[in-house]
Amino acid sequence: MDGIEPEFRIGLTVLLTAIAAFGAVDLALDRPESPWSFHVLFEIAFVALCLGTVFFLWRGWAGANHGLSRSKQELRDREAERDRWRSRATRLLDGLGAEIEAQFDRWSLTPTEKEVALLLLKGLGHKEAAAVMHRSERTVRQHAVAVYKKSGLSGRAELAAFFLEDLLLPHSQPADSETVD
Repeated sequence: MDGIEPEFRIGLTVLLTAIAAFGAVDLALDRPESPWSFHVLFEIAFVALCLGTVFFLWRGWAGANHGLSRSKQELRDREAERDRWRSRATRLLDGLGAEIEAQFDRWSLTPTEKEVALLLLKGLGHKEAAAVMHRSERTVRQHAVAVYKKSGLSGRAELAAFFLEDLLLPHSQPADSETVD
């Protein structure tokens, strides 16, 4: 059991068992005249309470540790699932990155134009891209215009749509009998 410190469990068990043993010894040393006297019944109840507490504590600790073990296994399963997903997503994103790079090459973009285009694809505006690149906003705008001209696209929205439109989750096509507004 790894949820509760073993020293605590053992210490508490020894303490309660010792209390129960002392109660039993005290009862024996008292040499009661009647086994049904209040004093005898009280000491028997006291000993039983101590031993019952030990039993229920160990039972509870075992249940808690079982639940903890199950939770740890579920966490390991989720981590493995996350790692598998991350690995697949990384491969796909690497492929997407390579395809974007290849398209930039087909458009004959310069390295700076590629950098501007990537920043625009990431959603940055001209001002933010200029700050990232340590260039003036005017220079970034000029590179963006060159990207649009070489690609035949009219602006940032078309650039993003060119690469990202097909990444959206597929939606169901309306049935032939349905009308589309």
